[in-house]
Amino acid sequence: MEGNIVLAAKFIGAGLAMIGALGAGIGIGLSVQGALQGMARNPDAYGNLLTNMILGIAFSEAIAIYCLVIAFLMLFVL
Repeated sequence: MEGNIVLAAKFIGAGLAMIGALGAGIGIGLSVQGALQGMARNPDAYGNLLTNMILGIAFSEAIAIYCLVIAFLMLFVL
C-alpha cells in the first residue's frame, strides 16, 4: 500500500516537473513568430534576426531539457 503511494507521488512529481516544457514551447513559438514578422517587414535584417532567433531558441530549449532531466531523475533515481 505504502509503495503505491510513493510510486504515484513519483509520477505526479515528474508530471509537474514537465510543466516547464510548456513555457519553453510557448517561448520558442513566440520567438519564431517575432523573427518571421521582423524578416517580413525588413528583409535586410534577415541575418541578424536569424542569428538572434536561433540563440533564443537554444536557450528556451535548454529549459525544456532541464525539465526533462529532473523528471527522469524523479522517476528512475528517487
